[in-house]
Amino acid sequence: MKIAVFSDTHKRIDGTQRVILEHKPDLILHLGDHIRDAYRLKELFPEIPLECVPGNCDYAPAEPDMKLITVQNLNLMLTHGHNYRVKYETAALLNAAYFQGADMVLFGHTHRPVNDRADGLYIVNPGSAGQGIQCTWAQIIIEHGAVQDVSIFNI
Repeated sequence: MKIAVFSDTHKRIDGTQRVILEHKPDLILHLGDHIRDAYRLKELFPEIPLECVPGNCDYAPAEPDMKLITVQNLNLMLTHGHNYRVKYETAALLNAAYFQGADMVLFGHTHRPVNDRADGLYIVNPGSAGQGIQCTWAQIIIEHGAVQDVSIFNI
């Protein structure tokens, strides 16, 4: 399974659309800051399942600010990260991920890509897909219930 992960699109989804058309993911994850962009992507690509969480720039969202989803028996924790103060440190985020039984935690907010692993937990921030000098996204490949690859790419 190929997963495309985006965050912080900030009303700029041209790049995300190109990535989706080129890479044809099986699942799209949007980690907030402009959740309406996620809803728009869902309209543009109705055949691809999409999960999303709101960010600090999303007001009165219908989605919870943290989701735990299961993909091929792996638990993925999705959050924007602002409620965990990820711009300053990740201890609260990692603690929440461990408490949730997550195999992978995905967050945004900082606009800085992260592809790391600690104590068996994958830690992924795709960076900003819509703002900054270099926009980025993350691709996750899961096969037979195991993470095969996590990569960060430029848009």
